[in-house]
Amino acid sequence: MSTSTATWPTLLLFGSGAASLVYQLLWIKQLSLVVGVEVYAVTVAVSAFFAGLAIGGAWLGRVADRLARPLRLYAWLECAVAALAVTATLLLAHSAAAFAVLEQYTGWLAWLWPFALVGVPAVAMGGTLPVLVRACASDSVARTGGRLYAANTAGAVAGVLLAPFLLLPALGVQGSALAAATINLLAAAVAWALDRRGALPVAMHVAHGGKAAAPSARRALALYAAAGGIALGYEVVWSQTVVQFMSTRAFAFAMMLAVYLVGLLIGSAVYARFAERVRDGWTAFGILIALAGLLALLQMSWLGAWLGEWQGGFSALVLDATGSRQAAMCARFVVAAVALVLGPTLLLGAAFPAVLRLCADPARSGRGVGAAVALNTLGGIVGTTFTGFVLVPAFGLVHALALLALAAALVGLVAVLAVPAARYRGRWAVAAVGLASLAAALLTPHDKLARLLAESRGGEVSFYEESRGGTVAVLAQGQGEHAFHRLYIQGVSNSGDTLPSQRYMRLQALLPLIIHRGEPKSALVIGFGTGITAGALSQYPGLSTRVCAELLPAVAQAAGQFHGNYGAGSSDRGLELRLRDGRRELLRSTQTYDVITLEPPPPSAAGVVNLYSRDFYQLASSRLASNGLLAQWWPIATQNDEDSRAMVRSFLDAFPYVTLWTTEMHEMMLVGSREPIQLDAAQIQRRFAQPTVAGALAEVGIGSPGALLATWVTDRAALERYAGDAAAVTDDRPSIEYASWVRRNEIVRVLPGLLSLHTAPVVRGASPQLLAEMELQRDVLFTFYASGLAAYRGDRERWGDALGQVMQADGSNPYYRWIANGNP
Repeated sequence: MSTSTATWPTLLLFGSGAASLVYQLLWIKQLSLVVGVEVYAVTVAVSAFFAGLAIGGAWLGRVADRLARPLRLYAWLECAVAALAVTATLLLAHSAAAFAVLEQYTGWLAWLWPFALVGVPAVAMGGTLPVLVRACASDSVARTGGRLYAANTAGAVAGVLLAPFLLLPALGVQGSALAAATINLLAAAVAWALDRRGALPVAMHVAHGGKAAAPSARRALALYAAAGGIALGYEVVWSQTVVQFMSTRAFAFAMMLAVYLVGLLIGSAVYARFAERVRDGWTAFGILIALAGLLALLQMSWLGAWLGEWQGGFSALVLDATGSRQAAMCARFVVAAVALVLGPTLLLGAAFPAVLRLCADPARSGRGVGAAVALNTLGGIVGTTFTGFVLVPAFGLVHALALLALAAALVGLVAVLAVPAARYRGRWAVAAVGLASLAAALLTPHDKLARLLAESRGGEVSFYEESRGGTVAVLAQGQGEHAFHRLYIQGVSNSGDTLPSQRYMRLQALLPLIIHRGEPKSALVIGFGTGITAGALSQYPGLSTRVCAELLPAVAQAAGQFHGNYGAGSSDRGLELRLRDGRRELLRSTQTYDVITLEPPPPSAAGVVNLYSRDFYQLASSRLASNGLLAQWWPIATQNDEDSRAMVRSFLDAFPYVTLWTTEMHEMMLVGSREPIQLDAAQIQRRFAQPTVAGALAEVGIGSPGALLATWVTDRAALERYAGDAAAVTDDRPSIEYASWVRRNEIVRVLPGLLSLHTAPVVRGASPQLLAEMELQRDVLFTFYASGLAAYRGDRERWGDALGQVMQADGSNPYYRWIANGNP
């Protein structure tokens, strides 16, 4: 085709690829609300999408071969994608409760509903590439297919970046789906116009039931299916490896996926230009697959401190050039992704036109391309599942990658040995790559990533597990009597057992129990973490039911590493640990609780916004018993002030009665209820006086009922002023997940603003002595916070003066002493 004629199909598949990736990201997000974020559930749900793509590729590619004008079919497919995808997005938004009920009564049959919602639109998506290749390929299927695959992948890159950086923050989930549908409809209109004008050459008609593919073509497709499984296995390993050098923010995952797709794009585009000049297609295909595995393994072996240095240098350059912290952080992510992902994906991308050269001909291009896409996708489903659920848990990330690299070498060897026409030198080249992969596998330490984590974060690894849901590590840090342990999930610090951490976590559990209007008997903790919050429940004698929902089994297994959790997860037999997604726990069970306390990761982490939205708070409210309280951990230092206001607005929209408490300098706690929250002095003093309660709180600097009440900040009226007209965080508009990067020292702006909201609490029956003690303790606490803010500002004089006043007033307080002695 001429250059001008070839441009249109390229643009069509660019738009189609962008829309498809937007839908995929939206549906993964929605499916986490419907089936949960537990790894088995997500894998099954995402497999539905890939299964739909495979069915569409195989079926519609064959249909296109029987049509004289396949461009019209392409136009109808784009219309179908738009209609079905928007419908699926709308239905998924209202499917969570229905799915929970269906699953309770029908078991696995309930999965047919989300499977169909995601899979049916994907069938139409899967047909777009083979149908358009059929409409365009008049001579070389490898050249045309590779070029259009590259265009489709380039569109996918655009979709991956558009969704988190632009569409979701501006339009929300439903609005993003409509924007993607607009692209589909525009592509359909262009395709229809091109067909009517005869802008593309009329495809050769193929009679129904043409001759079967040759054995060599079937062999090529089988090997490409195996390669697809191996390639998706790499992605599973990379997703857990590269995150240790990135972040758990959605932006980090988007940058990694974008680099992955860019590699496929460049590899496919470059090879497509020279596909017909390759003299030995089987050797080329074998070397590409085998070499991708070797390169992936070598990149893992070469990881070291140099990567962090490169990240820091490139990030500094970008920050100087743009002044944007978000751009600088994305630069760090790109460096990490390029170092681990780009090289192998270049080779994997080239394998697509290479296999088309072996299995497709112009007369049956739709069938050939469709079969290649379908089998590669089905192989990917198997590879993802097998790697995530078998290889990684059994062998760890390094050895799993080594096994995948050896499997890739085996695929390459079969490709060159099973075909007599393959060149002798090519066979030896693939064999040499296989031997190199074996050598790299033997020489790479199995604990490579654990060592890197300890080197980059400081400390010694005391617990490490690479599980199906993510990497969980505990590092022993500090020295002597000030040693502590910190929990890392996917290489990112989640919490630890420093005294300030123990303080806010114990208050997160005990404060709502102490101020509860009734006699609390049951409590649910969402998020186990270090076990300190869940363990603190055991110190309240009146509880008969203590439940904790935790997503990762390895997190619970690491509980024995942490001090101050009273044996939660190990010797505490009264705590019922339910290994499931916290939101799904509330959806699947109608059990009610007197107190629900939440301590998930910060709201900016990918997927965690599901536990900070107005929809979630409304669900949690329905699981509270009479006078029940919900306590939400609020890490004020991890997000910008405008995002904190949005989070508070979502909480206020769900609970008519809300109070705010400060649990540590960097943490606040929102307490909400459907009934009025009344503070009764006699009740608070009686409950505080229980020896286990008093002892647990005294250890973290809360030595009296007055000190406990001193952590009160304000009531609903002041919080309404703080939230102002901020838009609430909802499932459809998860704004805080896609918020801009946290400004440096944001706590210096947020904490003073929150403390300025302070109002005196109304404490029924409070004696003058209790009120005086509360005011004294509050003044000392707020002076301590002022010293910390001065330290952030670099005002050492103000820091020293304020901290001196605190130590003079309450120098025996363990919380103040911990900070004054220079501890973390």
